[in-house]
Amino acid sequence: MKKLWGGRFSKQPEEWVDEFGASISFDQQLASQDLKGSLAHAKMLYECNIIDESAYKNIKNGLLALVQEEKAGKLSYSVKYEDIHLNLEKLLTDKIGPDGGKLHTARSRNDQVATDFHLFVKEESLHIIDHIEELQKSLLNLAEEHVETIIPGYTHLQRAQPVSFAHHLLAYFWMLERDKERMQDSLKRTDIMPLGAGALAGTTFDINRNITMNELGFSNKYLNSLDAVSDRDFAIECCSNASMIMMHLSRFCEELILWSSEEFGFIEISDSFTTGSSMMPQKKNPDMAELIRGKSGRVYGSLMSLLTLMKGLPLAYNKDMQEDKEPVFDTVKTVKGCLSIMTGMMNEIKMNADKMNKAVHQDFSNATELADYLAKKGIPFREAHELVGQMVLHCIHKDCYLLDISLEEYQEWCPLVENDLFVALSPKTAVERRNSEGGTGFDAVLKQIDAAKSKMYVSKN
Repeated sequence: MKKLWGGRFSKQPEEWVDEFGASISFDQQLASQDLKGSLAHAKMLYECNIIDESAYKNIKNGLLALVQEEKAGKLSYSVKYEDIHLNLEKLLTDKIGPDGGKLHTARSRNDQVATDFHLFVKEESLHIIDHIEELQKSLLNLAEEHVETIIPGYTHLQRAQPVSFAHHLLAYFWMLERDKERMQDSLKRTDIMPLGAGALAGTTFDINRNITMNELGFSNKYLNSLDAVSDRDFAIECCSNASMIMMHLSRFCEELILWSSEEFGFIEISDSFTTGSSMMPQKKNPDMAELIRGKSGRVYGSLMSLLTLMKGLPLAYNKDMQEDKEPVFDTVKTVKGCLSIMTGMMNEIKMNADKMNKAVHQDFSNATELADYLAKKGIPFREAHELVGQMVLHCIHKDCYLLDISLEEYQEWCPLVENDLFVALSPKTAVERRNSEGGTGFDAVLKQIDAAKSKMYVSKN
């Protein structure tokens, strides 16, 4: 079979070479974007008097028919035609005749695929933003229910100070908000049209790139044809943003996995998102959370693949760049799937408030409250810190906690201690009083929830 580009060649490649060089097995995912780009390009060619009205109508009707067939999943592709562009061109020509060959006037597969890829990343970035917001809504709903639920706060995975469970959840809301903002900001560098750059140097035809830019909904266009066909920054940025999302989801999953263990017992993950053991009947494994944690490495790998792919390429297009699609396709699918699973988990998660409350009453996470109490009595904080450390050690030797010590024993240790100390040492008081801006105090958390809601509102308007 003669290639569509084969005029200069006297020998055809063997079938196994064709299969190695073809990309249709994966770039068929760009079919809808390719057809959209072709419709815009055909309109521009007609409005610039490069093709006549008869050819334009024939091309347009043929492309629209292919659009419907593509939506219905009725299009079939062949490795003989290498990629999605040549496959669709062949299908169009078979449908409408020689006019199909006029569509490729004033464009190259180089600017064509770059345009398709920009459209894909732009569309999928918006979908990812929607998925992020769905998870944020779930976190906000849980936070509103658990403002006064108290959980141990950790540093170094050691109990540090008690915090509102809502406050802990909202930390992930703000991580996701930054993820969302990164995706939104990167749209500025994705929403740029390469079409009209040709293979690398533009075209001799008197085209009007503003027509295609407006038809395709791009807000800007590349001003350098070499840059237009060789730039993959937008794809790398998409994978970088996705890697940050996955890092945040992985951290959250690590905590969910710990909290759902019998050693913690703070939460129960729904049966819908757990599995059992083929050998041990009692097991309930947090497999979906573990999978999300594991898939972060997959997304990181895609980012490194793209960075490595592009680092040594001279301008302009090189066949290496055929390898840019699969990492992005896989990343988008993985991130959207993980965000959906995470949202489902949060919608069905159960909290064991009693276990959380017991935990904060059986630790020394209120030691800072004792140090602050003494500081307010006039003892320099560093001296108070030393005294409390000695008292904690005393309690460890006696196998008790700070709230178990009697007033008389405290007064022997420090005469400034009064009966109000026990209120100050209460975990609820410890949390409730931390109302500095951004703190875990209940009033501060309620303000934080309002701020989070306003962010959600702004992002939709």
